[in-house]
Amino acid sequence: MKENQSTKLGALYAIIAYVLWGVLPIYWKFIDHVGSGEILAHRIIWSFVFMIVLITIVRAWPEFVSTCRDMLLHKRRLLAIICASLVISLNWLTYIWAVNNDYIIQASLGYYMNPLISILLAVVVLREKLSAQQVFSVILASVGVILLTVHAGVFPWVSIWLAVSFAIYGLIKKVIHMSAMFSLTIETMMVTPIALVYLSLLPKQTFTLNVFTSTHALLIGAGVMTAIPLLLFAKGAQSIPLSLIGFLQYIAPTIMLILGIFVYNETFSLIHLLAFSFIWIALIIYLISIYRQPAMDKTPKVKYLS
Repeated sequence: MKENQSTKLGALYAIIAYVLWGVLPIYWKFIDHVGSGEILAHRIIWSFVFMIVLITIVRAWPEFVSTCRDMLLHKRRLLAIICASLVISLNWLTYIWAVNNDYIIQASLGYYMNPLISILLAVVVLREKLSAQQVFSVILASVGVILLTVHAGVFPWVSIWLAVSFAIYGLIKKVIHMSAMFSLTIETMMVTPIALVYLSLLPKQTFTLNVFTSTHALLIGAGVMTAIPLLLFAKGAQSIPLSLIGFLQYIAPTIMLILGIFVYNETFSLIHLLAFSFIWIALIIYLISIYRQPAMDKTPKVKYLS
């Protein structure tokens, strides 16, 4: 019963995270006059600042320091955290660039492809097993993704990198087995020096101390907009199967696709509609199969890094 409750709560955390990620393009559009690299640097820095403030508010400094010491003693965990921070930073950069250069639908395609990569990693790396219904849902989703990819007409490097990078990040978060709050703080702490150096080398910066504008507020707010869904995602990832995480992620690209079509007037054809239908049918079948499983089979057995 306790494990089943934990799985439900984890799924709720993940769903909220994906909804927030789905509407995030609206936020980036407000600052599309700022360079993608500069936005990324501020996103990293202010995420780190937000996490430090959060740790201070909840009085978790002793535990955080202990976690950092433990990480330094376990080199594999340290390496995993470094990889996670670099992978998610590159994912952020690609995503911001895609949104601000009118590639929202291609970014959406990337996050439609991501669950397939997540499921592949779940089966190969974590040895998670899929039922016949789940295999069928994967096939249906694959058809939808293939339709979207072929319809794009060009090699979707943005989509592929977004899919692969976030799947790897999800896997790392799964096996690190570290507090969501502490892991995100450490990840942003590791890349904050790089972000600061990058900003110092820019010939002209949007963010100056002379005057405070709405753009300044949005750049600072990027830290909060980044940290909250990542915290929810990390928390959810620890208590539900990676394969379920992959399918829940269809929520975010669906919202993005709707924004791209109806808000930012990107092209939507019958192929898009057909692919969209395949993917959502696959999601419904998969969720039904998860619901029918015994509670004891829903919690993954994961070998954590130490």
